[in-house]
Amino acid sequence: MKTLSRPFPLMVLAAALSFGAAAQAQEFKAGFVNTDRIFREANAAKAAQTKLEAEFSKREKELLDQGNSLKAAGEKFEREAPTMSESQRVTRQRQLVDQDREFQRKRREFQEDLSARKSEELAAVLERANKVVKQVAEQEKYDVVLQEAVYINPKYDITEKVLKALNGAPAAK
Repeated sequence: MKTLSRPFPLMVLAAALSFGAAAQAQEFKAGFVNTDRIFREANAAKAAQTKLEAEFSKREKELLDQGNSLKAAGEKFEREAPTMSESQRVTRQRQLVDQDREFQRKRREFQEDLSARKSEELAAVLERANKVVKQVAEQEKYDVVLQEAVYINPKYDITEKVLKALNGAPAAK
């Protein structure tokens, strides 16, 4: 009889612990926000993209035109090189190399400027989104809201709520 009475208190303790853990798990509320989706679908992100396109479109077109011009000059050189004298060919080749170097420098500067501005604009969008996430979390009493995860059950995804709140909120300047 002693052997049966011993496991009984252990089973009661285990049941009590699991009941306590279950009750505690029900009180904990977690959510997830997909930042990639915020950057794609939020009005502020779309406005930032439009702003960047307007800001950089002229330089991009100039680079494209310069690249096409350089390519045409290279093709012309290839066609005419056999009929040129050695000194003409060397001189023209140096000019093409210098023009290409200048083009590559301008293209690199363009990419760096675009990348820096894009980072600035996305940081501003993310800052606004984080404020809205915090508001949603406080209003709906979330204990934690994650932005990065390997896997999230879709029932914990609050991105749609955040997008609605973000798109409904006036743009902060």
